[in-house]
Amino acid sequence: MKVRPHILIVGGGYVGLYTAMQLRKRLSRGAADITVVDPQPHMTYQPFLPEAAAGSVEPRHVVVPLRRTLKHCRVITGTVTGVDHAGRVATVEPSEGNPEQIGYDILVMAAGSVVRTLPIPGLADVGIGFKTVGEAILLRNQVLSRLDVAASLTGDDPETAAQRRCALTFTFIGGGYAGIEAFAELEDLARYAVKRYYPTLRTQDMRWVLIEATGRILPEVGVDMGAYTVRELVRRGMDIRLNTRVNSMVGGHVVLSDGDEYDCDTIVWTAGVKANPVLTETDLPLDDKGRLLCTAELQVRGVADAWGAGDCAAVPDLSSKDPDATCGPSAQHAVRQARHLGDNIARVIQGGRATTYKHKYVGSVASLGLYKGVAQVYGVKVKGFPAWFLHRTYHMSRIPTLNRKVRVLADWTLAFLFRRDVISLGQLQHPRAQFERAAR
Repeated sequence: MKVRPHILIVGGGYVGLYTAMQLRKRLSRGAADITVVDPQPHMTYQPFLPEAAAGSVEPRHVVVPLRRTLKHCRVITGTVTGVDHAGRVATVEPSEGNPEQIGYDILVMAAGSVVRTLPIPGLADVGIGFKTVGEAILLRNQVLSRLDVAASLTGDDPETAAQRRCALTFTFIGGGYAGIEAFAELEDLARYAVKRYYPTLRTQDMRWVLIEATGRILPEVGVDMGAYTVRELVRRGMDIRLNTRVNSMVGGHVVLSDGDEYDCDTIVWTAGVKANPVLTETDLPLDDKGRLLCTAELQVRGVADAWGAGDCAAVPDLSSKDPDATCGPSAQHAVRQARHLGDNIARVIQGGRATTYKHKYVGSVASLGLYKGVAQVYGVKVKGFPAWFLHRTYHMSRIPTLNRKVRVLADWTLAFLFRRDVISLGQLQHPRAQFERAAR
């Protein structure tokens, strides 16, 4: 290996950001060159996306700018489309311009995961994802704009009534963390807005539907807490459909496997993730789920100078009694793996040996709206306000950089002192529409 190796980090999410930060911390200036490639110029702290959508946190404060945070690293805003590790070359397509070949000595695959979709008719046309800050802003604007539309439809004829019902129907598909938190936070926001600012609407006019293909939600918090969450959401008038699938959603007309059909303006898809498909464009070993095969030291199995962690990597879970168990795709593992990965790469560069990663899953926390939550930590079950407070405290400690911690804390403080901001900035979806009409 070169005296001054070039480390290429594919992905600027949890693993990419924290690995680069740890390498800069452990290595002296000039000990290595580090390049980080990601399609976005920022890392998104996804656990705060539901609060950003609900208006509790400013969307800009849940993203961490890579160039500002990773000083002395080269950051490329682009997409890695292929890796030839045997030749130590990666193909990168920048956001603008021609593809280029980047040589490296050490590879860190931190490409993360992408949305896992199904071939459901209409999904690509009407579905909204919930994995980026842009989607969180879109969804907030969508929900509030539908309230505006419903309040403006004042006729009593059947057609107007049907349009109003369609505008006030919100469907979320997927009962994992992303789905449940977004579902509960946005319903809480809409309920607040209707009660205070829409005198012609009633909270019971809204229909919030959660569709989950399995028989339970939030499996990470256990059966009891998952059942409590269902009871809490049903008590709020929300419609929870377990063991149910969506057969079609063409034109916003939702057809369910239980025979129910209805029209809906807002359909949110949060039904899981899968390893980034860029891994199939490499010469690295993958498992049957398309994840990178890694050792407990976070090295790619049987491949020199290649490392991986996070959602795109199958890392053995040494805390499990099952010898075939791998670490789950969670921020809890990703952050810890990234720091351990940075330490291991630094040790190897300095002539040492990599150590194994072992972390017993502590538990999970989830927000169900303002002052409401559910959690299971070290086997202890918590619900209501204590769980909500635990959720905020935990994620405050995990969001990167002091800058973002202070900004998020300021958002929470202002939200506590003043009423919620329920303005829809729908123009953000089509910012040039008014100008284009004027210019014709």
